Amino acid sequence: MKYLVFVLSLVSVIAWAQQKDVVVAEVGSKKITLDEFNKKYSEIISVVGTSGGTAPTKAEFLEDLVRFELGLAEAAKKNIEKDPVLQDRMRQEMYKVLLEKELGQKAAKIQTTESEMKSWYSKNPSIRWSNILIEVKPSATAEQRAEAKKRAQEIFAEVKASKRPYEELVRLYSDDSMAKQIGGDVGFQSVITAPLLYDNVKQAKIGDVLGPVETVFGFFIIKVTGRATFEQANRAQIRQAVFNDKRRLLMDQYFSGLKKQIPNKSNPSLLK
Repeated sequence: MKYLVFVLSLVSVIAWAQQKDVVVAEVGSKKITLDEFNKKYSEIISVVGTSGGTAPTKAEFLEDLVRFELGLAEAAKKNIEKDPVLQDRMRQEMYKVLLEKELGQKAAKIQTTESEMKSWYSKNPSIRWSNILIEVKPSATAEQRAEAKKRAQEIFAEVKASKRPYEELVRLYSDDSMAKQIGGDVGFQSVITAPLLYDNVKQAKIGDVLGPVETVFGFFIIKVTGRATFEQANRAQIRQAVFNDKRRLLMDQYFSGLKKQIPNKSNPSLLK
């Protein structure tokens, strides 16, 4: 019995060794072995299985591998490795791989507590407001933007003085045709979902009318209509925000250390 087990094991080893050396395709000097093919095909099957897609047949996948090697051979012949676009992409990939190796496991261990979420939310509550938009096209000249600003200031003064319902003023003045249908209401927003406007309404009280707030899209006149409690807010969004803050701190600490090791300098004042 022991002899039989030994023989079967030996046969398996020999079969595996033979499979490892079997060449299923050649492209130039590159040989694709059956063992290499099976490993890569198993990876594809695993990915497709989790995504719910359709797996290629073995013959189709082998053809993909051959085309990949043909492409690499042609790229080498044409010195594509010296192409600035490729070199820039390689630099970006190197950066991503570095961060994954250095910080990936640490980031995966980040946890958020209920108290941290409440603390974050106390500083960044979800706020509901309605907009009047005085639109400015991206291609607008300085004169056109100035004219739009003047119009926005006039509308703002009218809104502040008017006793008419704000929804009616939205329909009368806003350039946002979709928002007009719902009185300019944008629902509850946060620093994550509406960063361009959030800081302007963060300290405002319900009923306050603010503006005009200038953005790349034009000028907004805003009426604050509600504030959500922590219990009413999107908890998944808050948890993600706390996680992002912790991950950002992890990145800051890492690059702060690198700055001490590698000579570097920058001059942000030149950007003004």
